Amino acid sequence: MLIKVGDICGGELRINSSGSAYLVSDELENDIYINKKNLNRGLHLDTVEVEIIDSKKRDFEGKVIEIVDRFKTKFVGTLEVSDKFAFLIADSNKMKTDIFIPIKKLLGGKDGQKVVAQLTSWKEGAKNPNGKVIEVLGECGDNDVEIHSILHEYGLPYNFEEEVEDEANRIKLRIPKSEIKKRKDMRDILTFTIDPDTAKDFDDALSFETIGDNIRVGIHIADVSHYVTPDTSLDKEAYNRGTSIYLVDRVVPMLPERLSNGVCSLRPLEDKLCFSAVFTLDSNGKILEEWFGRTITHSNHRFTYEEAQLIIEGEDYSEVFESLPKDYNSQIVNSIKDLDTLAKKMRAKRFKNGSISFDSREVKFKLDEENKPVGISFKTSKDSNKLIEEYMLLANRRVAQFLNKKKVAIPNRVHAEPDENKLNELKEYVKQFDYELKINNSEDITYGLNQLLLDVKGSPEENIVSNLVIRTMQKAEYSPDNIGHYGLGFIDYAHFTSPIRRYPDIILHRTLDRVLNNKDTMKQNKLEPKCKHLSNREIKAQKASRDSIKFKQCEYMSDKVGKIYKAVINSVTNYGVFVEMPENNCEGLVRLSEIGEDTFTSDLKNHCVIGYNTGIKYRVGDEVSVIVKNVSIDSRNIDLSIIRL
Repeated sequence: MLIKVGDICGGELRINSSGSAYLVSDELENDIYINKKNLNRGLHLDTVEVEIIDSKKRDFEGKVIEIVDRFKTKFVGTLEVSDKFAFLIADSNKMKTDIFIPIKKLLGGKDGQKVVAQLTSWKEGAKNPNGKVIEVLGECGDNDVEIHSILHEYGLPYNFEEEVEDEANRIKLRIPKSEIKKRKDMRDILTFTIDPDTAKDFDDALSFETIGDNIRVGIHIADVSHYVTPDTSLDKEAYNRGTSIYLVDRVVPMLPERLSNGVCSLRPLEDKLCFSAVFTLDSNGKILEEWFGRTITHSNHRFTYEEAQLIIEGEDYSEVFESLPKDYNSQIVNSIKDLDTLAKKMRAKRFKNGSISFDSREVKFKLDEENKPVGISFKTSKDSNKLIEEYMLLANRRVAQFLNKKKVAIPNRVHAEPDENKLNELKEYVKQFDYELKINNSEDITYGLNQLLLDVKGSPEENIVSNLVIRTMQKAEYSPDNIGHYGLGFIDYAHFTSPIRRYPDIILHRTLDRVLNNKDTMKQNKLEPKCKHLSNREIKAQKASRDSIKFKQCEYMSDKVGKIYKAVINSVTNYGVFVEMPENNCEGLVRLSEIGEDTFTSDLKNHCVIGYNTGIKYRVGDEVSVIVKNVSIDSRNIDLSIIRL
């Protein structure tokens, strides 16, 4: 779309940390810059109309002339209360305007408390919008208050309505004989779950049989769709949530606990209804036969990843089997070892065929009784984790392939190819760490990215580069249009294996059941808006999860003021450098004034800062020593200074 001064353009407002903004629209070749003085009551992500007022200083500059649609009218923040009026100071750094609140509309909120406020009006020419408190969350710094604030920020729930709970509680745990007769009975086949030690909901299990020189593996998934039926309160609530939310100190489930931890959960020594994908595989992982359908199963044992790892490594695992009959021991040990051997072959083949080997570090917090962080460690993905991952990928891929061949609409999990410009930026960026991204053509991209990830493994900057590679990728999403999954290297891929925590899996189960029973399935035009909604809910849940990690990191660092850490510079801004401390994975800001005794300026083009008098350079990838100067839990900021030891 060609534009000129005086034109009116519509789009979405994106406000940055300085308070200025850009108008973003698919119809525009370039974003339009908007100075903060020309926002005219526009807020972050509002749909607006903008008049082009200049094309000299930047490509184009505009001013907001109309708010078409408010993206958000509820804001979480801290109250500042005086005798006659109050203001809400929003938590979000994208909300640059305080909200004026009359004393009579405080709903009992007090100075310094965290609340949710509703924007009620904003008169033209007024500096601040008017609002009212609609919920008092509690005292700043309280763990539950802060976590609820994060959820409110993204419009995410933290409890269920009574109607939904009641509906869940009416579901019976006992399985009727009439239902068993409709299903393949697999209760006599050796079956087990492998999950984290803290898991309470078990939505997948593996069964194992030897068939001559081959093996038959069953991937058994909780049959949530049997209990959660369309147009019920349970179904509507699950769809609205879209996904379970994983925060540092809790899980906000998609389904009430009666279902997620009870009726549907594949708990050991209980008969359970499942939707299963059963494969006969040869010694190289080639699929000889496959079957999909509804089953009844019985898990013989619940393993943690750590216990399964002991078996794989051949360590002493006698304690693992204390609760099992002795004749099961050798069967389970052999089955896990055989499944691991085959998973390794399947994994190697997958990477050879185009999967990218993402293996970024995940932070794990040790919390005390009050949920305060007292330690930070890192989750590592071992063979037991990768074993489960490989069989879940197998089921997801083959179910998607089966349904796509039937030409029915499903919520494909799609992942587009990386943007060429982002790849070039990554290529230039990793040079600062003395790494090379070798991509001469589109066929080299996957190889080049995998080689880069291999090159950085074990280095101080491993986590930084791994995250950069992830950010270079397009976002995976749900779509009825199957464009394949680039990151996994799959032509067909959909989510089948986690219906307790993901609604798209429920849609897939229903579709598969209707296809197997020769019934009509959902049309693409009805599925498309559902995919968009579910993708958006997933993004919000991920953001909330990251915010909870940042909150706990700041909380952990709050008593570390004055402590010295080794750090790696991971980015340069016009006001300082951001560094990451490998010891705890925390990121902090070193402002230009805190870099040293010299006066430093930023050289963004060359990813470094330079001392005016000394010429000393600090560049991306440099290891430095930093001292913690200040930690703000409210703003989630860690301020540091570079020191010379």
